[in-house]
Amino acid sequence: MHPAISVIFFTVMSGAGLGTIFLLGLGWPMPDGPLAAFLIALLAGGLTVAGLISSTFHLGHPERAWRALSQWRSSWLSREGVLAIATMVLFGIYALVWILTSERWIWLGFAVSLLAAITVFATAMIYGQLKTVPNWHTNWTPACYLAFALASSALLTAGIGTAESLFGFPVALWTAALLVIAWAVKFIWWNHAGQIGFTQTGSDTGTATGLGHLGTVRLLERPHTGENYLTREMVHQIGRKHARKLRVIALFLGLGLPLTLTFIAMGTGQPAILFLIGFVCMMAGLFAERWLFFAEAKHAVSLYY
Repeated sequence: MHPAISVIFFTVMSGAGLGTIFLLGLGWPMPDGPLAAFLIALLAGGLTVAGLISSTFHLGHPERAWRALSQWRSSWLSREGVLAIATMVLFGIYALVWILTSERWIWLGFAVSLLAAITVFATAMIYGQLKTVPNWHTNWTPACYLAFALASSALLTAGIGTAESLFGFPVALWTAALLVIAWAVKFIWWNHAGQIGFTQTGSDTGTATGLGHLGTVRLLERPHTGENYLTREMVHQIGRKHARKLRVIALFLGLGLPLTLTFIAMGTGQPAILFLIGFVCMMAGLFAERWLFFAEAKHAVSLYY
């Protein structure tokens, strides 16, 4: 499928922002003072809102985006929008109390964290629900989104927070573990995507054209002499050679560099700057990973075109 930059930006940025909100709600230790609370809340909320706003750029009529909220009973896109608004409203209340009183209400924080996690899940299910894209239609898709949101936000919160250890283990070790787990889940996703195809899902040219009951169907020529919306958005070809290069880039930036930096941090007193550099590197790696997520996806409409 055609990888839209706005959607890639949306999924990566909002994932990091909602992951940070999730960790803040759980009470991740942060600097004291109303200014620090304001700036930290602004950072987490800003990442989330920037991602959500960018998602509207892919729409033909962005000004009508609000109408999607009415379909929450049947649409994961609508549910994601409703959940995102609910999360931001509740997080705004949580942040306001934190700024004004220097207190972080535990019960409110847990509610914010739960909503943030469910919102990331809903974002992933926009794609994971699609039976027409076999390599997306798996439980590993939401697992990837949740794992990457948590790993990227762990790097960010380790850099801006004050915690040196959690449950007796260095923060750098927790961060490294989350990085490894996130990419291990992605490797499983890649392995599944490489094995699943239209044959395994029962789709072929016969089912795509509705003529399969007549016998074996072959396309003599394309249905259109030129491009149309479906061929532009749903049919995208990327060579294996380029896909391999992008995977290497994604792994190097998203795993190799951040993991190296966390280990260096572990042995040098865990300076915040190393975590923040690791966060920037991982975000760059996730942009490459997410571009591949869309570019390598094969929609069933390609069987017809």
